[in-house]
Amino acid sequence: MKRMHIHVAVENLSDSIRFYSAMFGNAEPTVLKTDYCKWELTDPAVNFAISQRGAKPGIDHVGIQVETDAELAEMNARFATAQLPVAAQTGTTCCYARSDKAWTIDPQGVAWETFRTLETAPVYGHSRDQSQSHPQSSAACCTPAN
Repeated sequence: MKRMHIHVAVENLSDSIRFYSAMFGNAEPTVLKTDYCKWELTDPAVNFAISQRGAKPGIDHVGIQVETDAELAEMNARFATAQLPVAAQTGTTCCYARSDKAWTIDPQGVAWETFRTLETAPVYGHSRDQSQSHPQSSAACCTPAN
């Protein structure tokens, strides 16, 4: 099953958790950290994440979460069909998870990712354009370099 992914940068995590929990019918988050929160909902089918990590508030990026390597290959092929540059990542740590993923930027400048989560991770992660040896930037880890 594919699931829509939306990541929003927020100014106040607690206020935003209260708001989005109410919006999602009082659903409990599936991941809750001091700087990040995620709901994996089935109605609607969405992976909705928020973070308070110094990025400009608003839509950080959107994407499609997949469950299998075949679905990831299918989504990567769709990115390629759009004739936009694609940056692939294998085994990357982002948003407290290790994932295989790919990024592109749509014609309006919105970052899109497709990803398959492999396992949870104890740390938020690193920006796509940072090596694993550099400290985390203040922006969301998942945002691709423009």
